[in-house]
Parts: sequence; C-alpha cells; structure tokens
Amino acid sequence: MEITEVINFVKKQLKDEKTGHDFYHGQRVAHLAKKMYLQDNPNAHQDSRMVAIIEAAGYLHDTIDEKVCPDPAAVLTNIQKILPQVGFTSLEIKDILFTMQHMSFSKNIEHHYQLPVSGQYVQDADRIESLGAIGIARAFTYGGAHGNMIYDPAIKPQKLVSHDQYRQHQETTINHFYEKLFQLEDLMNTVGGKKEAHVRTEYMRAFVNEFIQEWDV
Repeated sequence: MEITEVINFVKKQLKDEKTGHDFYHGQRVAHLAKKMYLQDNPNAHQDSRMVAIIEAAGYLHDTIDEKVCPDPAAVLTNIQKILPQVGFTSLEIKDILFTMQHMSFSKNIEHHYQLPVSGQYVQDADRIESLGAIGIARAFTYGGAHGNMIYDPAIKPQKLVSHDQYRQHQETTINHFYEKLFQLEDLMNTVGGKKEAHVRTEYMRAFVNEFIQEWDV
C-alpha cells in the first residue's frame, strides 16, 4: 500500500519546522515503528495494511501537535480528506486519527490512553526519538528555540501532574531530562520499544552525568 500522498503532505506541512519536530523526525518515527513492529511480529511481513497504518501515523503525528501547529483542527480536516484517497478504510482511519490525537506525553500525564497496537508502536518510536543522541540534540534544539536556559541549579525539576503545568512551568533543558526524558523508558508499550529505550536512556544518562560533572568543575 503506497502512502506517498501522505508523505508529501507532511513534507509540505512541516517544511518550516525547526524545533526537532520536522519531516525527518516523522520519517524516523515511521521507520522505527515499522521496524519494531516487524521485529516483534516476525510473521507479519505480509500484513501490508498494518504496516501502512503504522507508517502513516508515524509520518503524520506532529502535523497536529499544538507545539508546532497553530491550527490543528484545520490540518486534521485535511488529513481526513487525504487518508481515504490513499486507500485507508474508515476503521483504519479511526485508528490513525485516535493515535495522533492521544499519543503525546502531555495528553497522557493526567489520563493514560490505551492506543491500538499500531499506535503503541508509533508512540514508542516517538518517545524513543526523545532518547539517545538524537534525543539530546532535539532537547537542546527545542529548548533553544523556546528561550529556555540550558541549566540553572537554582531551578529544581518538578513532578509533572498536568498538561497545563507541563506547558507553562519554568523549565531548563537539563531539567527536562529529569522531568520527562528519563521517565520514558518505563512508559514503553512494546517489547522492541522497551529494548531500544533502555539502550538510549543509558546513553543519555551518561551524557547528563558528564554535563553535571563539567558544570561543577
């Protein structure tokens, strides 16, 4: 099943994105989600429709993200027109849209949403993108774009309890590792996600430990 039209839509929609949520992030999420799904389900290589659902949701997920999209409702309307044209059924579209609208970390702080299997792989892949070397680069890119300090020992990490607090509290990029990124490994849904998240989290912890040591010289 070809999703070229979806890919072209994402390229156009995110062409000016510079905070780490660009087309290439969506592409990596789509590819990693597909890879993990096929590794966890070795007999599923013939299930091209499931793979297409995973890839479409992976590519599209940030096109309606409130952090980077000024009018998510308008973009969602366009997506609802494109997906049937690509060949997705109404039930497949429902899974893709539900995943996109309920997969984010902020949406799950106060209530955990149970995603379809396809969405669990996309959610894991998106969270894995926040870990490891890529995750470190994206964290500092996003923090710089939003005027966050790299680090301030006087600003302590907070326990995140609500969407609004997450979006509005005073944040440094190093605190972001403690408040969110180090928590992601325990939130993985899938076997493949758990394995990859552990490896990348260990790498990231080593980086933050080195950073604190250099800061305290």
